[in-house]
Amino acid sequence: MKVIVQKCENAKVRVKDKIVGSADFGLMLLVGFTLEDNEQILEKMARKIVNLRIFEDENNVMNKSLLDVKGSILSVSQFTLYADTSKGNRPSYIKALNGENAKILYDKFNLELKKYTSVETGIFGEDMKIEFTNLGPTTIILEIV
Repeated sequence: MKVIVQKCENAKVRVKDKIVGSADFGLMLLVGFTLEDNEQILEKMARKIVNLRIFEDENNVMNKSLLDVKGSILSVSQFTLYADTSKGNRPSYIKALNGENAKILYDKFNLELKKYTSVETGIFGEDMKIEFTNLGPTTIILEIV
């Protein structure tokens, strides 16, 4: 499982010109699954994300978590996180988990996150347009294998 975590404000995802998910302040997540992933990693990843100390404290030091700042999450599925470009210029997605199984894990992952905070999502498998302001900028790649 791979998640791109971006500290953000004003995040929104559109499908067919309609906003389907948003987060005013918190984290924008791009979430991908690979063939070896299973339900056991979901809780661990969710806990890691909500407890990452990447928000500034009163001394302007990254020392607070999403829970500390009462932020929310916009979670968007993105199978292209598992693109393999080792051969040629056209990415291969053979390492990405198939859509049916990835959707099951993605939905369960978002339920894990909702145990901690407000979570909105895109629509799995749809063509989505994402807008947000990356604060910092702060972008962290988390991977559990």
